[in-house]
Amino acid sequence: MSRIGKLPITISGQTEVSVSADNTVKVKGKNGELSLKVDPRIEVRKEDGVITIHPKNNDRQSRAMHGLYRSLINNMVVGVSEGFSKTLEVIGVGFRASMNGNMLELALGYSHAFYFVPPDGITIEVDTKTTKTPRIIVSGYDKATVGQVAAKIRSLRKPEPYKGKGIRYLGEKVRKKAGKSAGK
Repeated sequence: MSRIGKLPITISGQTEVSVSADNTVKVKGKNGELSLKVDPRIEVRKEDGVITIHPKNNDRQSRAMHGLYRSLINNMVVGVSEGFSKTLEVIGVGFRASMNGNMLELALGYSHAFYFVPPDGITIEVDTKTTKTPRIIVSGYDKATVGQVAAKIRSLRKPEPYKGKGIRYLGEKVRKKAGKSAGK
């Protein structure tokens, strides 16, 4: 039995969770509403403000999905009540990030600027005042979408290994390579 799957999910006071007969879990909270169709081999029970997940049988596929669906449902509950965020740093001479209305505008050393419009449920903020390098804060209530948007922004200019210029996650370590060495 999965160690993660055995853990119960506690529901906070503002969050509403409903499990329908077709095994669809709907979670509604102050930040938004999410739903997930759970595999029929997994049973979801809601009782006394706690959600528990149980595999219906003990085959390999059911055991594999046990912890997966527990994590997905827990991320939904946490997302609609608290939300998720990822922070990116823009490092490089002349690299800039700014918000132009709802659109993120990035100058990353190319001949053109990049414009990024966030999907629904995602908010992007640019912090240029607290640090010397601009920070992009991606936040929302769906953990997968927040991670996907942050990865998409990072992919516009990944950190390069010689000077470390580019967009990186806050706290990400970039291994630097040695540059050219003078020949004798």
